Amino acid sequence: MEQTDPRELLKNIAGIFEKLKLPYSVTGGMAVLIWGRPRFTADIDIVIEIKPSDVKGLVQALMDLSKSGYIDEDIANEIVRRGGEFNFIDGPTGVKVDFWVSDNGEFDLSRLKRRVAKEILGQKIYFVSPEDLILSKLRWFKESRSNRHLEDAESVLKISGDNLDKNYLAVWANKLGIRDELGKLGM
Repeated sequence: MEQTDPRELLKNIAGIFEKLKLPYSVTGGMAVLIWGRPRFTADIDIVIEIKPSDVKGLVQALMDLSKSGYIDEDIANEIVRRGGEFNFIDGPTGVKVDFWVSDNGEFDLSRLKRRVAKEILGQKIYFVSPEDLILSKLRWFKESRSNRHLEDAESVLKISGDNLDKNYLAVWANKLGIRDELGKLGM
């Protein structure tokens, strides 16, 4: 496997989203690199707003990007219809990209609306806001009890803390049922 900068893959995928006019925001470990402390991440997590009619174009564009890549179009179609996540594995790098299909619920709509553009390797790439990253990490912590999610949320709070919309965090923590988890961060 060729070892390359995963930001190159992210840049190429952002270009695909732009071409296909698919709203998205990068979340997970790659977003922690933007809003929190640097850490190793083995994959790229992206929240995507996609309709069944968009799947074929996305699959084709991803395969054009990497002929040795892997994506199961049938699974992608099923996930887009019922919700959840599907993935693409880039052949040359082995990097996995998880596409989390927006459920068009209130939180997903809010976090897509609040996404923040950052320039990475000359490409505008949309990332989840630091507040929405904290909330997502706290939800994942509550579900999995993995301390990595709590540590990520703490690092975003520590680095972005003065600039965070604490009222937004409190309101959404209540709505999402993660007020106790937010309290673990001293908020």
